[in-house]
Amino acid sequence: MALELESLKKAIGALERSLRVVAEQSGGDADLLETLRAGVVQNFEVAYEQTWKMMKRWLEVNGSPLEVDGVTRRQLFRLCHENRLIDDVDKWMNFHRSRNETSHTYNQETAKDVFNVAEDFLPVAADVLARISSRND
Repeated sequence: MALELESLKKAIGALERSLRVVAEQSGGDADLLETLRAGVVQNFEVAYEQTWKMMKRWLEVNGSPLEVDGVTRRQLFRLCHENRLIDDVDKWMNFHRSRNETSHTYNQETAKDVFNVAEDFLPVAADVLARISSRND
C-alpha cells in the first residue's frame, strides 16, 4: 500500500522556503529577522513531526505494526536506521530534543539554537522523503 506523501512534501517545502526568506533578509531589520526566524522554528516543528510520523507509518506498512507500536523515539529511530530510512540515530535524537525544547520553553537563545538545527534538519528530512518515495509501493 502506497503512502500519501503530499503533507510531508508540503511541510519540507515550507521549511525550505522559510529558510530561504531568512537568508535573503540577512543584514536586514533585527525585528523582522527575529519574526522570520520564529517562522522557521514553527516550520521545523511541523516538518519534524510530519517526517517522524511518516517514517513510523512506513515501518508499519512495510514491516510489522506490532514491532513499531509503543516503542520509544530512540527505538523508532533505530528501526528506521535498520530499514535504511535514516543514517544517524543520534542526529535524529538531537532533532527530537530540539523539537521538545520549542514546545516547552521559548526564549531567544532557544530560538537561535533551534533555527540552526532547522538548517541542519532540512537536507536530512529531504533525504528521508526521497528514500520513502523510492520505496513507496
